[in-house]
Amino acid sequence: MATAALRLTGVNVGYQGRPVVTGVDLELRSGQRLALVGPNGAGKSTLIKAVLGLAEILAGTATVLDRTPDRARSHTGYVPQTGNLDPDFPISVRQVVMMGRYRRLGWWRPARSADRQAVAEALDRVGLADRARDRFGLLSGGQRQRVLLARAIVARPRLLLLDEPFNGVDAVSQDAILRVLRELSADGTALVLSTHDLAVARDLADLVCLVNGRQWAVGTPDETLTAGPLRETYAHAALDLADGRMVLVEP
Repeated sequence: MATAALRLTGVNVGYQGRPVVTGVDLELRSGQRLALVGPNGAGKSTLIKAVLGLAEILAGTATVLDRTPDRARSHTGYVPQTGNLDPDFPISVRQVVMMGRYRRLGWWRPARSADRQAVAEALDRVGLADRARDRFGLLSGGQRQRVLLARAIVARPRLLLLDEPFNGVDAVSQDAILRVLRELSADGTALVLSTHDLAVARDLADLVCLVNGRQWAVGTPDETLTAGPLRETYAHAALDLADGRMVLVEP
């Protein structure tokens, strides 16, 4: 039986004692894909940071890979919503991905052949092996996002968290990222990604958690991405289900 990669029970999360998201109850098993869906400002990023041990657990219990979030961080990977790397900084694609090995290496030890091989494999996996020597800032937005994904997976995490990974990403890069995510979950990696794209959530996720200040629903896409739960989550925004498409229209 697959083991629990993430278990949140009655969880409230926030900063400096002030809650941002409340009432989260869910369990994600190894190899499953969870989509956090909700409008901008709903608290999806805060929930991801709580799983990383970077936001406060104000109530309830959070278990990540049978550990507390901070103790599990060495076994998790993270792709931020926007990279914290200055595109003008003179650093190569290969050097960016090597950053993902630093927790194993330590900052003071030189890269070994195994580390260089892992970097090469991660870049090949995201389809950018031929750009290893290029400066990171010269890549397109979608290519930079694929490099950040390579940085996250180069240490072979058991749980991977992605914050809006498809924002501003071209179709080629989105397809490449989706392919890698499916491969990772097939290999047993648990995935958590935030998104406002209902089509991506329906196509990719095994589980969907609807979030807007609190958890409104959790379950399969067929259970959650329906008119009732979505109207509640999006504060009763109008929903057009014509031709099988779900379109949220802000009031």
